[in-house]
Amino acid sequence: MTGREPSEPNRVASPLELFFDLVFVIAVSQASQNLHHGVSEGRALATLLGYAMVFFAIWWAWMNFTWFASAFDTDDWLYRVTTIVQMGGVLVLAAGIQSALVDGQWATVTWGYLIMRLAMVAQWIRVALSDPEQRSVALRYAIGIAAVQIIWAVRIMFATEVQFWTFWPAVFLELMVPVWAEKSRKTPWHPHHIAERYSLFVLILLGESLLASANTVIDSLNAGAHAGDVIWLALAGLVLAAGIWWIYFSQTHGERLSNVRTGFGFGYAHYVIFAAVGALSAGIEVELDVLAKSEENLPTMTGSVALTLPVFVFMIVVWAALLRPSLPITISTVFLACTAGTLAIAAFPPFTAISICIFVMIAVSALEIHRSSVLASTASD
Repeated sequence: MTGREPSEPNRVASPLELFFDLVFVIAVSQASQNLHHGVSEGRALATLLGYAMVFFAIWWAWMNFTWFASAFDTDDWLYRVTTIVQMGGVLVLAAGIQSALVDGQWATVTWGYLIMRLAMVAQWIRVALSDPEQRSVALRYAIGIAAVQIIWAVRIMFATEVQFWTFWPAVFLELMVPVWAEKSRKTPWHPHHIAERYSLFVLILLGESLLASANTVIDSLNAGAHAGDVIWLALAGLVLAAGIWWIYFSQTHGERLSNVRTGFGFGYAHYVIFAAVGALSAGIEVELDVLAKSEENLPTMTGSVALTLPVFVFMIVVWAALLRPSLPITISTVFLACTAGTLAIAAFPPFTAISICIFVMIAVSALEIHRSSVLASTASD
């Protein structure tokens, strides 16, 4: 197992990587479903915090595999088996999400996470044994990851309060392992392959959101909800998903991944991007609960915020991390005004669904005007 060529032409995602992503969608689906139920049942802040914690485990395990595969994917039998072990860890984690978010019991989630991370340690040890040039960075990764897993394992022996407060130092240490390891030597990841992998995961998250939202819409109609309101909200969900797709794919991202610093910024920003896209279906489902009055004492404002907050977070982070450097000030101003509008409109629940769609469409139009001008300028040159 040796480093691959970072400038390898025509590098695309492998079938194993796509299979790996699909398993992660199960965990994302469980997290978004429990976010929906927690918000609708009046536990919004606690559930949102739990969702952020669970999503860190999902995102971090996915991200570490993705960058490792970009640099060292051999696609031999041992690599495949180790990857499938990681996929098993995802399923264990997914099985524990409801207990974590509802009852505060994090043991199953932690064991699933440990399975994924220890399989990753085995991959790095294999690199260290196989590739003398990459040995120092591989050993740093293996030692760093293994050390932090001891902290995760010890945490679950203590009370829930202790687990909560020790979660944040453990997260910080996880985030610092790649920073420390890459100081030894940059791993040979492929920038365009990385950008494609992140783009594909956004598509999968959007597909999960559309599926979850569609199922909820169908259940609401079967339960006798007012068809006009439900169908309008379903259309709004489609518009928002399409807008998120259009905004994210308005530019290609491979060229910006020119060094380790930009790689870290790109990779870490996607925690928020992925979590926001994953929460979109929960927001639509909460809004449907408001329309159907399926939960007593569920304020209409809660439904509006649940719908608008994921879109706002997605737009502001995508602009800051991906779009800002290449947009002229006028386009950025329009985009940010629309971004602010997506959150502010939550204060007016009767108009939330239609207004947020309008704001997103205006933002998309601004980006499309800029893209058309760039294409026209390129063609004239």
